[in-house]
Amino acid sequence: MRAEVCDESGETREAAVAGEYPLTVYVDKRETVTLMTLGQMPEALAIGWLRNQRLAREVGEIESVCVDWEVHSAAVAMRESARGRELPEKRTVTTGCGQGTMFGDFMEELDGVSFSRGAKLSPDALFDLLAQVRARDTVYKEAGAVHACLLAAHEGARADILVFVEDVGRHNAADSIAGWMWLNEVCGGGKIFYTTGRLTSEMVIKCAQMGIPYLVSRSGCTRMGLEIARQTGVTMIGRALNKRYIVFSGGEYLQKTPPRE
Repeated sequence: MRAEVCDESGETREAAVAGEYPLTVYVDKRETVTLMTLGQMPEALAIGWLRNQRLAREVGEIESVCVDWEVHSAAVAMRESARGRELPEKRTVTTGCGQGTMFGDFMEELDGVSFSRGAKLSPDALFDLLAQVRARDTVYKEAGAVHACLLAAHEGARADILVFVEDVGRHNAADSIAGWMWLNEVCGGGKIFYTTGRLTSEMVIKCAQMGIPYLVSRSGCTRMGLEIARQTGVTMIGRALNKRYIVFSGGEYLQKTPPRE
């Protein structure tokens, strides 16, 4: 949307403002969560949230998703085998935008995480990905106030962006990608997950849950984010901008950069 604003010189002009809308998710007619979102991929967002909260174990448990923006709702119908599943009693309040929550003993569930990596990630493929992100037309460039996440494949010196999502919170964008992966039967093996936000424990956990071995951000990481990345084997790369980056964990899965002559 556009809004009338006043700039530093006192001049009145129009500026772009990022949209933000409530989307209340109902699971079998039970109100479950309200997500504040740009609304780019609402069905995938609802499915991905259920996936990352472990409230759906596979996409086949979800019978349908019906989004109605007139009442700002997403009605999810579960198949009979998954109906009546209650939220686990244990909750963890996270550093997600606002106040995130993850349900259950998620740390115990990460003990068996393993990744299909394929070829090592090359610095040239990483730099190619960063260049594509910089060149992309985005809501952030026009209005700010949003985060972006993307999923990419890589081969040799090239990166291929498979899906790109912006939202008011990086965790909404991550959940949308998780839902998109289920809907399109895309596995995380060998893929790169890029986020504009900081690398917190919750972001690393979501990456591990999706089976994605490479996590990249232009921002830094938290202590717990680093610990979980090392525990799960996620290759975590932060402060990635232009042709600079810091490898926080899993550097053995990156191709070595040839020494400069």
